[in-house]
Amino acid sequence: MRVYVAGNITVDETWSVTDIPVKGASVHGYQRSQDIGGKGANQAILLSRCGIETCLIAATGYDSNGEWIRQQLINEPVTLLPAQPMTALSDTSLILHSADGDNAIITTTAAADSLDIDTLNHHLASARPGDLLVQQGNFSPEKTHALFHQAKSRGLITVFNPSPVHAGFSTCWPLVDIAVVNQHEAQQLQPGAVRTLVITHGSAGAWLIQGDQRTFSPAQAVNAVDTTGAGDTFLAVMLASALLRGGEIDTLALSHASQAAALTVSRPGTRQAFPTAQELAALLQTGGESALT
Repeated sequence: MRVYVAGNITVDETWSVTDIPVKGASVHGYQRSQDIGGKGANQAILLSRCGIETCLIAATGYDSNGEWIRQQLINEPVTLLPAQPMTALSDTSLILHSADGDNAIITTTAAADSLDIDTLNHHLASARPGDLLVQQGNFSPEKTHALFHQAKSRGLITVFNPSPVHAGFSTCWPLVDIAVVNQHEAQQLQPGAVRTLVITHGSAGAWLIQGDQRTFSPAQAVNAVDTTGAGDTFLAVMLASALLRGGEIDTLALSHASQAAALTVSRPGTRQAFPTAQELAALLQTGGESALT
């Protein structure tokens, strides 16, 4: 089984500030790190580190940022499609990390916007029935819907994490098998018709809803250093846990996901904070007990 993650890849610059600035404010800060980011890339890298064959369909540019991204991905077990750069500038994210561990993110979308539906479909052509397509909120509602429609026509399992949220994404639900949303996205988009729905509640935990069955899985307690990438870690490891065991998403998958997310938030940065392949292998072999030391 193969997972196709269609989304974005960015260069993340993380800056530390005392507090997230309000409109019109000027604040001092310092740059803490530069790394690969973007929700599509984050989820694809984590899935591949879990031992899942993963293709990332995401655009990089001809600029120095695009060259740097492509060089960095050589060190990850993920396949980038297209391998060649696009004409648009590479996407970047500016992450403001406050002293209390919260963050705010500004992300460009020029490279992601340059991927038209024909290009996306071309890179999905090798998919087989039973493979997965994972999308986030990085494309327009029209492009997102069209790609899900193509995936369903090929017999793929569809996964949607509609962040950043857009009201138009609500039209995609009939084409979605698995949805992962936070409580605010759930209220706005009403994804109740999907087969498997996971609603995350931050540090409290997550609800797993499958038909009439509702189960709450508490989060792994941890002292958060940096919450960037926590949601992407949760989604990727949840999917990997279920796929590696050949079953549906269950409470064990949510437990594994929570433990992995706890590892991510206990460290600063984005990709550098993600659990390693070795840590994920050890975590996914557990029966739900904490893998934290």
